[in-house]
Amino acid sequence: MTPQPTAGPHGRPAGPHGAAPESAAATAETVFRMESPRVIAGVTRIVRDVGIAEDLAQDALVAALEQWPRDGVPDNPGAWLMATARHRAVDLVRRRENYARKLAEIGRDQSTAAVLPQEPADPDDIDDDLLRLVFTACHPVLSAEARTALTLRLLGGLTTVEIARAFLVPEATVAQRIVRAKRTLATRNVAFEVPYGPDREARLGSVLDVIYLIFNEGYAATAGDDLLRPALCEDALRLARVLSALMPKEPEVHGLTALLEFQASRAAARTGPDGEPVLLKDQNRARWNRMLMARGAAALTRADAVGAPGPYVLQAAIAACHARAHRYEETDWPRIATLYALLAARAPSPVVELNRAVAVSMAEGPAAALPIVDALTGVPALREYHLLPSVRGDLLARLGRTAEARSEFERAAALTRNEREREMLRRRAADTGP
Repeated sequence: MTPQPTAGPHGRPAGPHGAAPESAAATAETVFRMESPRVIAGVTRIVRDVGIAEDLAQDALVAALEQWPRDGVPDNPGAWLMATARHRAVDLVRRRENYARKLAEIGRDQSTAAVLPQEPADPDDIDDDLLRLVFTACHPVLSAEARTALTLRLLGGLTTVEIARAFLVPEATVAQRIVRAKRTLATRNVAFEVPYGPDREARLGSVLDVIYLIFNEGYAATAGDDLLRPALCEDALRLARVLSALMPKEPEVHGLTALLEFQASRAAARTGPDGEPVLLKDQNRARWNRMLMARGAAALTRADAVGAPGPYVLQAAIAACHARAHRYEETDWPRIATLYALLAARAPSPVVELNRAVAVSMAEGPAAALPIVDALTGVPALREYHLLPSVRGDLLARLGRTAEARSEFERAAALTRNEREREMLRRRAADTGP
């Protein structure tokens, strides 16, 4: 016989496991945030539509919020959400006129589909679905902005409000991007699959770029009053770790994970007591997170073991050079400059070339780097990029050309949209002699 609910706080009934209604509801929301990517992925395999799958996952959450405070939190809440959402997905498929075709497509018969397991399916099977969801959310048919918003929504578990706040855009804009992304995936009949061969290589690049973009927005916010948005960094790092577990033979996946681990390890030292930016050379390296550095080193080792270095592996190797230096003066700048040259050959871009110039300036002196930077001043893509005049100002200051340096710092301050960086650049301009 099922035990009767006992009294919870304030005399209100608690579930069989003693959870008060408020606690059960909070548990439901927490578990859903953790499990929603897997639930959505598992349901998408049945309905073949990301938008519908998300709606069904939300329906499962509503059911949990109604039932768990009354009946108690189940022993395996994640499996409960998955089973509930999948049951609703099968019911939806049954109601469709093309039910028979859909069942044939997913390789099920009615009797098999009707009896869904109350425990989670084989974890490897769930992971396969999750991997399919990653590639679907980051499909190249979507714009970069849409991929980012949809990835954070489906895989990061962020609400529309949270995504809008993170990227400093109106909530309506984010909502429209997500709705249009789902509609595009449906109307273009994007397959819920992990591609193979050349298609996988092309699509994997899109997946990694989206995760990197999310991390970078948290690590160095484009605009706003704060330099860092730690929650975005954490979401991107979690996605990278999941992807590396799902694709253990892809060196670039491990390379991206290593890069993010190394970058995240320095986060606490990148700002001062009042939130002001702290340059790499001035950071207190005792505040660097040694556990994350060790994780980064391990991921880089895995990347080196499974294939030739690609752009993310090379960037991780650069980050490792910084991590190994106990003091700024011990940084192996010649190796970093060499790695940037290799990166420029593999993935040429003006930003990579600008970073190479910084490494060259540290390895060979500012005079050797200034021509590299000067060659970039006419590149249209960097016309509004505040770090170009910032780097040029630093080189000019080190060469004693202070008036020119001050002008470059002032221009950089005018270009940045981040208030913390603007304050720092204005201080550098003011501190640069006449």
